[in-house]
This record gives sequence, structure tokens and C-alpha cells, in this order.
Amino acid sequence: MNMYVSNLGFHTSDDDLRKLFEAFGQVSSAKVVTDRESGRSRGFGFVEMASSDEANTAMAKLNGKEIEGRSISVSVAREKPRHDNKRW
Repeated sequence: MNMYVSNLGFHTSDDDLRKLFEAFGQVSSAKVVTDRESGRSRGFGFVEMASSDEANTAMAKLNGKEIEGRSISVSVAREKPRHDNKRW
């Protein structure tokens, strides 16, 4: 299950995010989204866990939890809408 994590502190790394979720099970991937130009965190990321049960537990326990002085939000990630901008 892929989860969207928002309101992250700007010093949170991929490893920090992975460790936070590993307390609830196996993490397939953890990525903090960064600005292309500056490399600075954009304050959100994605975590993928193989087990839906573990992911649901992580969401329930971590949603609203204060990390680095910020209350994070964890939810199921939505699929990115496809934009077909082909010009003929």
C-alpha cells in the first residue's frame, strides 16, 4: 500500500521516514519529495509497505503524530491523474 505523508519537517530525510514506518512493518520504499532546483524538502513524501494490515496500523498510529514539532498527516496515496496532452 502506498501512503502519502504530509507536513513533514524540512530536515526529515528518506531514512528518517523509513525508520518511522519500520516500527509497524516492512517498508518497501520511503521517499521525501525534494525541490528539483534547490534539493530542499517540499514537506511531503511517500511510503510504500507490502502489507495492507501493517500500512493501516501505521496510518492509524502516525496520523496526527508530532514529528520535529509538526503534526504529520498520513493517508492512502491517490493515483496521479493522467494528463494526455498530445498535440496532433
